[in-house]
Amino acid sequence: MTTNKNVVVPNLTTALTGPLQNLERIILNNQTKIESWFRSVWPKVRVPFYASVDIRNSGYKIAPVDTNLFPSGFNNLNSSFESLCIHATQMAVEHIQLPIDKILIISESHTRNLFYLENIAALQSIIQKAGFEVRIGTFMEEITTATRIELESSKIILLEPIYRDQNRLLVDNFNPDLILLNNDLSSGMPEILKDIEQKITPPTSLGWSSRLKSSHFNFYQRVAKEFAELVDIDPWFIDPMFRNCGKVDFMKHEGVDCLSTNVKALLDQIKVKYDEYSVEGDPFVMVKADAGTYGMGVMSIRSQAEISELNRKERTRMATTKQGQKVSQVIIQEGVYTHETWGDEETVAEPVVYMMDHHVVGGFYRVHGMRTASQNLNTPGMRFEPLAFLDCCNTPDPNLGADSHQNRFYTYGVIGRLALLAAAHEITNAVNSA
Repeated sequence: MTTNKNVVVPNLTTALTGPLQNLERIILNNQTKIESWFRSVWPKVRVPFYASVDIRNSGYKIAPVDTNLFPSGFNNLNSSFESLCIHATQMAVEHIQLPIDKILIISESHTRNLFYLENIAALQSIIQKAGFEVRIGTFMEEITTATRIELESSKIILLEPIYRDQNRLLVDNFNPDLILLNNDLSSGMPEILKDIEQKITPPTSLGWSSRLKSSHFNFYQRVAKEFAELVDIDPWFIDPMFRNCGKVDFMKHEGVDCLSTNVKALLDQIKVKYDEYSVEGDPFVMVKADAGTYGMGVMSIRSQAEISELNRKERTRMATTKQGQKVSQVIIQEGVYTHETWGDEETVAEPVVYMMDHHVVGGFYRVHGMRTASQNLNTPGMRFEPLAFLDCCNTPDPNLGADSHQNRFYTYGVIGRLALLAAAHEITNAVNSA
C-alpha cells in the first residue's frame, strides 16, 4: 500500500509485465498526441453533462465495462478536489449555450436510500458553488409538499413535488432554466416530461427505458478502433468484446438457445486472444440486462453448459432489474478480470471514474470483500474508497514506472474519456434522430 498526500492507493496484485505495461507506456509516451486528439473530437459531439465509467484492470487489458449517464456517488468523491467539479460544472453549463441561472435536479425515487440522497446533496452543493440556484424535484407520489430529510452527514436536503405549468416544469414558485436528470427513467418516461420547453439533460431518450448497453458499446468499439490506430495498439487491449441476443425470457426459458450459442461464440473469441497474447486463466463472459443499472441482472458465465443449467433462483435473479423491470434483452460481454486489491486483506477492487463535461473530476475504488476477481462488484456489501484523480490524471510522469499510481490513474482517465466519447456519440445520434 502506498500513500500520496494522505490518499490511499491500492496495489496491483498482478506483475506489471507484458502487454499491460506496454499499453500504459504507449499511452504515456503519446500523451501530447492523445490530448490533442481529444481536443479535436469534443467539438464534433454533444458531450454528456456528467457520467461515470466502471473500469476493469486485468493485467493484460484495461477496459470500461459500464457507462452510467445518470451517475450517483458524487458523495464518494474526494472532497479535496471539489474545485475541479465546480469548474467542470461551469463548463458543462456554458456548453449548453443557453442563459441558465436556475437548475432543477430530478432525483430517483429513493427516499429510504440515504446513500443515494447523500449523492444528491453532494451534487446540489457542487452546482450551487458553481454559481447556480438549485432545487431538487421528485416524481414520488408520497411527496406532496416540500419534505426535509436530514442525512448522516448532517446535510439536509429538501425534496419537492414537481408540477407542470403548460410546457414548463416547476417546484413551488421555482421556474428552472435547466432540468438535470439524476433519474435514469428505468420504468419509462413520465408524461410530465413530454414536450417540455426547458432544456433537459441528459436527453430523456438516453434513459434506461430506451437506451441499450449494446448500442453504447457499438459506439465504444468505433472509438476504441480510432484511438488504437492513433497510438498503434490492438484495440482489444482497451475494448471488451461483446455479442447480444434479441428476446430472452429467463422464467419461461425462451431465447436460451440464442444465449447459449452466443456465449460459446464469445468464449471462443476470447480464447483466441488469450492464446495470441499468452494470457493465463480461463475466459469468462458477463451476461447482463441490455438495459439496466445498479448491478442488477448480471451473472458471470465460464461455459456454454452453465446457461442450460441455470437454476430457478438464478433465472429469477436475471429476470428483472431495477423497479421490477422485466429483462427481455441481454448483452454478453467479455469478462475482464480485476487484479487490483485494496488493503492488507487484498480485497478485490475496481476503479470508477467520474466526469463532468469532458473533464475527469474524480473517482473511487469499488471494493467488495465477498466477491472474486471475475465477479460483478456492484452488489450489496460493496464499499467505496475515494481517490484524488486531479494530479494523477492530469500530470502523468513518463520518467516514473508504469506501476506509478499517477500514471495508472492517467490511463484510467484516458479510458474513462474514451467511454465518455462513445456516450457523446450516443447522445449526438439520439438528438439528430429525434
